[in-house]
Amino acid sequence: MTDPNTTDTGSREKIVLAYSGGLDTSIILKWLQTERNYDVVCFTADLGQGDEVEEARVKALNTGAVAAYALDLREEFVRDYVFPMFRSSALYEGYYLLGTSIARPLIAKKMVEIAEKEGAVAVSHGATGKGNDQVRFEMTAYALNPDIVTVAPWRDWDFQGRADLETFAHEHGIPVPTTKKDPWSTDANMLHISYEGGILEDPWTEPPAHMFKLTVSPEDAPNEAQYVEVEFVNGDPVSIDGQKLSPADLLQRANEIGGQHGIGRIDLVENRFVGMKSRGVYETPGGTLLYHARRAVESLTLDREVLHQRDALGVKYAELVYNGFWFAPEREALQVYIDHVAQSVTGTARLKLYKGNCDVVGRKAPQSLYDKDLVSFEAGGDYNQHDAGAFIKLNALRMRVQARVQARAGQKDTAKV
Repeated sequence: MTDPNTTDTGSREKIVLAYSGGLDTSIILKWLQTERNYDVVCFTADLGQGDEVEEARVKALNTGAVAAYALDLREEFVRDYVFPMFRSSALYEGYYLLGTSIARPLIAKKMVEIAEKEGAVAVSHGATGKGNDQVRFEMTAYALNPDIVTVAPWRDWDFQGRADLETFAHEHGIPVPTTKKDPWSTDANMLHISYEGGILEDPWTEPPAHMFKLTVSPEDAPNEAQYVEVEFVNGDPVSIDGQKLSPADLLQRANEIGGQHGIGRIDLVENRFVGMKSRGVYETPGGTLLYHARRAVESLTLDREVLHQRDALGVKYAELVYNGFWFAPEREALQVYIDHVAQSVTGTARLKLYKGNCDVVGRKAPQSLYDKDLVSFEAGGDYNQHDAGAFIKLNALRMRVQARVQARAGQKDTAKV
């Protein structure tokens, strides 16, 4: 935690703002001061953005914040949020690894903690009234402090467009970037980068090649494949290619390896919780690599019915994370089950990375349920092939009964004609 610089401003109530350092949250900072009469405490979460975190803290103070925090949350983010989510094998709508979604409850949790420390009565954010983030921030805040006040400027202010925002910025001495802005918005953390809006709002438009930051184009990836081994212990990855790493360092290493080979790009039209469809493009190289590695180890270590049940619950888990219910009792209850299942996920997966492809080419586990003698085409083991006939007949019994009933009904209908 960076010690904030604090200014004594008298009796005005305090509000904690999730502050990125960009134009929008800088305008929000000033709007909360001038239009809502708050003393603003800014908070910037370091989830892997680099130097811009400290730059945002300094900019917040220069823009009028009475205090500014910059917290290094990288290890906590991966250890307590990303890895528990990964144990569920969650994918939203079959593709999305929830990179933005899983960061929001941690950011909101820290906002509430800072509000308590600073004696603030409210929290605020820069999410718009059309997106999912407003739900995620505010649901978390209410779950952790049911009496907190939430202020969402994009839902409350009278600005009609970008021109109004820039006019307000000029009036209050807030620098407006003069360089050409990319025609899309981004959100970045250690798990992914998301791109949406602008030219991407046309779902027929291909994302421009220069947009991507974490991954090379598969066409430009190395012409030779790279083999990677990922070791898991009790459900969590602990090493890559034999090198033990902390959660954050391991995800960073996975990002570097996957990004070099163009792994982890997806282009998705998704269903937002607020009721509309939106197009998002995502880069999640390390997360994609770890997802496939985990599935490989699970294929050896998880019982069939347990695996299928976990996967079915994983769909619900993904919806809860996406919709902002991280601190809801149903997500916490699911986590207990998922963590129990993950205890047996210990082993190693070998992956082959080549031009955007991430293929599992080997897996091993000390307590593997895979029995070569059982599955072999050669005779032997505890399996008697003659038993399969009775097994099939018993499972087909209800369908045979139904077929006979339908046949008799068909004969009666024919007789009537």
